[in-house]
Amino acid sequence: MSDLLWRPIQAGELRLKHRLAMAPMTRNRSTPEGAPTEINAEYYAQRASMALIISEGTQPSEDGQGYMLTPGLYNEAQIAGWRKVTDAVHAAGGQIVVQFMHCGRIGHPDNTPHHRLPVGPSAVQPKVKMVTPAGLQDVPTPRALSADEIAQTIRDFRHAAASAMKAGADGVEIHGANGYIVHQFLSDNANRRTDQYGGSIQNRIRFAIEVAAAVADEIGPGRTGIRIAPGNTFNDIVEADPLAVYEPLVRELGRLKLAYLHVNHVGDEAVLRMIRATWPGVLFLTRGQADIPTRIADLENGLADVITVAKLSLANPDLAERIQLGAPLNTPDPTTFYGGGAKGYTDYPTLARVAQA
Repeated sequence: MSDLLWRPIQAGELRLKHRLAMAPMTRNRSTPEGAPTEINAEYYAQRASMALIISEGTQPSEDGQGYMLTPGLYNEAQIAGWRKVTDAVHAAGGQIVVQFMHCGRIGHPDNTPHHRLPVGPSAVQPKVKMVTPAGLQDVPTPRALSADEIAQTIRDFRHAAASAMKAGADGVEIHGANGYIVHQFLSDNANRRTDQYGGSIQNRIRFAIEVAAAVADEIGPGRTGIRIAPGNTFNDIVEADPLAVYEPLVRELGRLKLAYLHVNHVGDEAVLRMIRATWPGVLFLTRGQADIPTRIADLENGLADVITVAKLSLANPDLAERIQLGAPLNTPDPTTFYGGGAKGYTDYPTLARVAQA
């Protein structure tokens, strides 16, 4: 195996000790008010040997919440909860950026304290169901944001980014993928607007650019990343021509000199090569269900500068050490991915724990 995986790299203001990062994963274990707790701090601190931890999706505002028991970062109680997490990660020698996930139309009134309809670019109901306290329900038709409300949503991202810095985070990642609000503005079916945020490709990418610019202006571009997922149909997203949308999007984002671009790759190699050629900075890559050698090959062939791993880092708190040693990996337990307590969250064994036993 090449030693490239273990070489340090500078991503904006973030100095990564190697090139293996933890991808963001929703775990649904915050308080109903959206504040992280001690068990969340323990979970992230266990994984501090990763070069960078990208947190679970975190709502930047009340209306950004879609799922039950997801964290927020826009009020003092949430800032205090996240401070427990960042302090624990830093004490363990790690770095963490908070991913801001405004779910947009992917939500349900029963899942939020305010019980309002979800919002989106347009009043288009997604053809998906969602877990709620009453069981699996259809996601309702969202309320379309007005132009003034779009401006407020961008301010919400800015405020949340400032809150992340108050909470001690090392940076922020904007979730522009997987069918949430930024992705909804980019898409063909969720965005039916006829104003400056809809219609042409230049208009559809405007929201993503303005959110990224606002966050970068607030906390510095060197502490700002953004995640995209060209062609991902998750959450009822349609993108007829990802190449046509993402080439100008990536080019415009590149002008902001962000710390990194994070690609959740779903299989279109031509789009991935275009992004690699267009993006002027550090590229993070999540390659779906690929094994570790395949992901490392993306580093060696130049498609990625940093590889991000989701489920394997969930199940292996010491994933970096296990890869270095060629040790066997724990298998993730899907029944404990969402909600619950310590089981399947903080109780996966490390090599050190096994040796002690």
